[in-house]
Amino acid sequence: MMITLATPVESVPRIAKKIVPALRRLGIFTIRDLLYHFPARYENYTPARPIANVLEGETATIHGRVIAVSTRRTLRRKMILTEALIADETGRIAAVWFNQPFIARNIREGIDVSLSGKVAHGARGLTLQNPAYEKLQAAGDQQQATIHTGGLIPVYPETEGITSRWFRYLIESFLDTAQGAADPLPEETRSQHNFPQFTESITAIHFPDTEEAAESARRRFAFEELLVFQIRALAERSRMKKQSAPAIPFDVALIKKFVATLPFALTTAQRKALYEIAKDLERSSPMNRILNGDVGSGKTVVAAAASLLATSAGYSVALMAPTEILARQHCETFRRVFAPFGITIGLCTGTEKTQTPSPITIGTHALIQKGVVFDNLGLVIVDEQHRFGVGQRAHLLNRGQTRDSAQTDAAVPHFLSMTATPIPRTIALTIYGNLDVSVLDELPPNRRPVITRVVKSPERAAAYDFMRREVRKGRQIFVICPRIDKNEIPNSGDEGRDGKFQQQFMLYDMKSVKEEYEKLSKEIFPDLKITMLHGKMRPKEKDAVMAQFKDRTFDILVSTSVIEVGVDIHNAAIMMIESAERFGLAQLHQFRGRVGRGTEQSYCLLFPGEDVALTRRLSAMMTAKNGFELAELDLKIRGAGDIFGARQWGIPDVALSAMADAHLIRAARDEAIALIKKSPDLALFPELRRHLIRTQRMLHEE
Repeated sequence: MMITLATPVESVPRIAKKIVPALRRLGIFTIRDLLYHFPARYENYTPARPIANVLEGETATIHGRVIAVSTRRTLRRKMILTEALIADETGRIAAVWFNQPFIARNIREGIDVSLSGKVAHGARGLTLQNPAYEKLQAAGDQQQATIHTGGLIPVYPETEGITSRWFRYLIESFLDTAQGAADPLPEETRSQHNFPQFTESITAIHFPDTEEAAESARRRFAFEELLVFQIRALAERSRMKKQSAPAIPFDVALIKKFVATLPFALTTAQRKALYEIAKDLERSSPMNRILNGDVGSGKTVVAAAASLLATSAGYSVALMAPTEILARQHCETFRRVFAPFGITIGLCTGTEKTQTPSPITIGTHALIQKGVVFDNLGLVIVDEQHRFGVGQRAHLLNRGQTRDSAQTDAAVPHFLSMTATPIPRTIALTIYGNLDVSVLDELPPNRRPVITRVVKSPERAAAYDFMRREVRKGRQIFVICPRIDKNEIPNSGDEGRDGKFQQQFMLYDMKSVKEEYEKLSKEIFPDLKITMLHGKMRPKEKDAVMAQFKDRTFDILVSTSVIEVGVDIHNAAIMMIESAERFGLAQLHQFRGRVGRGTEQSYCLLFPGEDVALTRRLSAMMTAKNGFELAELDLKIRGAGDIFGARQWGIPDVALSAMADAHLIRAARDEAIALIKKSPDLALFPELRRHLIRTQRMLHEE
């Protein structure tokens, strides 16, 4: 059959049917998708050399003939060892693989192979440990191209059922389909930014000759995907401007009355953000704004003021939160601040639903379920919107179509998004390309900075004494652990067999909620009242625990990251984080934001695992002044994908990897604006237009 870039993977005879589901899980539906599945990194193996020249301690590549192969099970560790003896004209070397008995079927006696791996000294002399391998036509052929050994070897994002080795085989098999394919980047764009052509780049990013070639190709494809994302964002902004929305008057007197009822003064940043939102609501085109504020900066009260404007004009409001705990907390806050105004606040979660329509309804994703009706919806607020998929956000807005008496067409509600995760400027420029941004970069007055300390093993006893003293003063403590129980493997994405083995290997040093609860309640603080909270508990159980903790029934709450966002306990004075090195800066900052919400001094104690050196992340937690500073550092240390699950926004991995490159992001945005000016529908750039359509279709399918 004739195979093209558009050919579905299930139609290709060379692709085994058993791996098609795994490919689909990774968003690979066509040969084009397969070729756009780029390496996450490269193993840098040396070129092949004679066996006699191999040295202990180095990573080496050799070509030779298999003299003998054997598989046996060790008695002490019950591990399966596969061993092979490899020879060339200069000498012999052993190779050993652990728990991979299938290798004995692939590397048989008498065949020629290429091996790349770490050289150690074993019982049989120099030994290659767990080397990568592939068959050769002839052992002495040093010029034969290899894809698994020797040189820069791509390592791909994996999922269960398909490994990097599979990807290297498949991609190498279908690279020729890209030869002569049209380039999505216009020639003028490519020339202006000095990017290589598509066919050259697709080969270089998968099987580069040099690190420079790989980086050049990666940069070109990052620009390409950022460009498409920016064009999509600009088109969405243009589309929103053409839609109609209810014009909600800016009732200044009402806002002044509302602010006067609050037990605190608004910060300058809150006043500015509220003004920007109110001016947006006045327009007859939909507001599309993000309210980005550090933890404790007061986003909820700004959202409440906007909601008051909407309800006073006769429109209803829907606020969607990512968790039931947070939804209930928002509901409680709104009921408290709106008590002087007599506004009814409804709640809609998986376990509870207000029966009658309310001016303001707060809930979880249950808000978009069938049967939930909004009466003249004028404003949609989504809290921590990166935790919802693109489709969920769009569904809520579509469900909210209403008819304004002043409009002849169906109007869409205004949209306000909130996030407590500080976003680095470079990411905001990309992700929020279709949104206006308001930033809350001030903390309320009389709010003391949280003192942060890293507590090493010898200091634990003193830290526990300090915690007990704080409890005796009437304060409460959060204790955070990375996992629920000691047998649980934390979910960190699809990492394939090697990733799961590495996770299991590292579990011994990672604290769990259940074992920490047992230790603290029985050994460390038997005199204190301790409870626990985790994601596997039923919603009612979690609500009950949080309510009891808030009412001071318990002194210490041991929890997973389920309390990361939004939990507001003013009496909590200490945030203790076990295995702190397992979390990113943004997440550690979110945890820290759960304390220091009152006027008393609060503390964040970071407990790293045994023998863990003081990492850049933990050092930054003690020195950075605010969350925005930390987010910039996290971007440099870990990359954008870990900051807040940026995949929710439909940004490809290759573009995420470029998020720290502000120059590339600005260049992509400037180019998007220039191209749209030249051709608003991209008719002058047909291949770029087709690539944009393909990307939108893939996002819809996902």
